Amino acid sequence: MSEARTSTRDVVFIALFAALTAALALFPPLQVPLLGVPVTAQSMGPMLAGAILGARRGALSMLLVVALVAIGLPILSGGRGGLGVFFGPTVGFLVGWLPAAYVTGLLHEKGWRSLSLVSSFAYCAIGGILVLYAVGIPLMILNTGLAPAKAFAATGVFVPGDLIKAAITAVVAVAVKRSYPLIDRPRARIG
Repeated sequence: MSEARTSTRDVVFIALFAALTAALALFPPLQVPLLGVPVTAQSMGPMLAGAILGARRGALSMLLVVALVAIGLPILSGGRGGLGVFFGPTVGFLVGWLPAAYVTGLLHEKGWRSLSLVSSFAYCAIGGILVLYAVGIPLMILNTGLAPAKAFAATGVFVPGDLIKAAITAVVAVAVKRSYPLIDRPRARIG
């Protein structure tokens, strides 16, 4: 059974990955005219947080990002922030960062002993793309009124970039595992 308490070290890593996700906003967004949803580097933040910190700390780092956006800090791509973001077409992708980081982290934790570039890439694609889209697309449909088929087709423009982000994250996660693992090694169960 894992401990649920948060140490000072955990708080530092949670804040660090929230800051890293905010820093990814410095890469200029590419606007997709039909959707009003930009292609940004920030969606790599939940993948990195989950893959490197694990499920709990990764999700908490994304919760911190969402909270900072809610209080008005302009830390999203394009200098966006504040409560207005939660009523726009990107809200599903923003709140989807929490389950994306959690699932990515959970998969990395479960596959930690045999983690490879291929498995890490698969875990990032499942958590950081499939889970993120499963939350983001329905809320985008709700907020924009787009027909579901059109919304799913339009978000296809994001997939190649997200696959590249998953590949970059896999390389980083495997390197971190080898040099300075932040996910605790799974412990053998007693009894």
